[in-house]
Amino acid sequence: MNTTISERVTLLGEQMKKHQIDAYILSGSDPHLSEYPADCWKVREWISGFNGSAGTIVITAGKAGLWTDLRYFLQAEEQLAGTGIELYKQLPGTITIPQFIVQEIGKGGTAGLNGETFSVAEFRKLDAVFSRKNIRIKTSVDLIKEIWNNRPEIPTNKIFELPVEITGMSTGDKLDLINNKLRETGADCTILGALDDIAWTFNIRGNDVPYNPVAVSYAFISEEERIPFILPQKLTQDISENLKKEGVILADYSRIGNYLARLPEKTRVLVDVNKTNKALYDGIPEHCRIIEEMSPVILLKSIKNETETEGFRKAVIRDGVALTRFNWWLEQQMTCGNPVTELTASEKLTAFRSEQSLYIMDSFQSIIGYAEHGAFVHYAPRQESASTLRPENLLLMDSGGQYLDGTTDITRTISLGEPTEQMKKDFTRVLKGMISLAKSRFPAGTRGSQLDILARKALWDAGINYLHGTGHGIGHCLNVHEGPQNIRMEENPVRLQPGMVLSDEPGIYRTGEYGIRIENMLLVREDSETEFGKFYSFETLTLCPIDTSLILVNMLSAREQAWLNKYHQKVYDKLSPFLNEEEQKWLKEKTKEI
Repeated sequence: MNTTISERVTLLGEQMKKHQIDAYILSGSDPHLSEYPADCWKVREWISGFNGSAGTIVITAGKAGLWTDLRYFLQAEEQLAGTGIELYKQLPGTITIPQFIVQEIGKGGTAGLNGETFSVAEFRKLDAVFSRKNIRIKTSVDLIKEIWNNRPEIPTNKIFELPVEITGMSTGDKLDLINNKLRETGADCTILGALDDIAWTFNIRGNDVPYNPVAVSYAFISEEERIPFILPQKLTQDISENLKKEGVILADYSRIGNYLARLPEKTRVLVDVNKTNKALYDGIPEHCRIIEEMSPVILLKSIKNETETEGFRKAVIRDGVALTRFNWWLEQQMTCGNPVTELTASEKLTAFRSEQSLYIMDSFQSIIGYAEHGAFVHYAPRQESASTLRPENLLLMDSGGQYLDGTTDITRTISLGEPTEQMKKDFTRVLKGMISLAKSRFPAGTRGSQLDILARKALWDAGINYLHGTGHGIGHCLNVHEGPQNIRMEENPVRLQPGMVLSDEPGIYRTGEYGIRIENMLLVREDSETEFGKFYSFETLTLCPIDTSLILVNMLSAREQAWLNKYHQKVYDKLSPFLNEEEQKWLKEKTKEI
């Protein structure tokens, strides 16, 4: 057994006894409910050794378990081995966390959690189950701080500004828009806890967490006061002065609770219960009126202005150049028989991106899955599990970059040898779905769930399906996974609007064999207006060739074939001016008509 992990679990158990807690829940998130927390909030990793980006741990007197989704089954099995922590795969039929806790501690017990790392909505779901079993929840207990020695501090990295030339809108103008939205809901003010919402509002960025260029902060916004709560050492004098010129008042990160406690009587506070942690919510005085609505920043942020959309168009060119050089390099290595692993391929891809101007960081951990590893939807190569690529089977590569003028997310699947007939059929069906969504025209008011079938029909016709969403929103030099819009089977009331950027990524995953996914970024744009109303369509942003050696042309319609040829011509025209002669020749071959 891993003595370090087991000792930590034992120490936590002692704290639970001290505080009379029968089950303790660790979310692995932070007070801002981030996908990627800073090191000081990686409590799930510290207590278990598991460092995936999603998962919840429950500790009771007799058992310890981790619940995570199919993206992390393989990783969790490896990292939990010998720890005594059991893996619970989040699949139909698996016992849920509330069911597990009820089973383990029985009626009348007490569960505990750190309210700073659970949203109000998450807490309410747990409480709805527990209250029926007379199980109470203590939300103000951070037991980890009692036992984690040498815990990292909150990041103090300097933030930086994005100029209006990149954002297309000043901080003052954004604050005015937010206050206009607040008035429409009857609210006087709102609290922001999500780091990307704050970064967008104040035109600031940072490097406090991996992959998302954000800075640890809170914010309070009203007509009278616009206050970002940030550690003072993170601010330069120039940034402080520029923010003050926009009517912003600066306050220390630690003061958010004290500030809320002094809100005047009858203040109407808009709170997004999905984006606000339970502890912050509980800090709002009872004499205030809480209006529970989606934060106005979320929708405003999702609709990119003309400056931002032009930034995306420039970013995908540089990203496409990096991908072209990577793919050319990989092909040379395979031809020469030089050893390449999934991990070295991932590192090389990052290196090519980092050579591009305005590059900040990758937008997520690259998913490089060879052969059977490609069948894990979000497999991430690690030293202990990385496969060596061979001149056979398929390689799935899902990656992205953060640039000052845009964020990218792209998936390509390529053949490293002679593909089988089944591989070609699977690939062509995925391609048909990707093209069908990209080519769609739809009336104003359409939701993503209404378009999802377009990406799946060619697969459903063959009795095939994939279990992840088809598309997610993408931020502008911000989180690669951004709401509120998406394209998936589950209903989402958010309507697609011009300026929104989404992914288009159907796939097929054959366990033990290979995975196939093709992903482009799409921009919603105005298309036409008829007697039946306004219609929208998509502009494909991503610029990278699609492996034609995997296509069965007779399975494509004439329109699909024409789309692909036109797309490949665009890829060559946009990227070739930035490539050397050898790279141009390679790209010309990869984008020739089929």
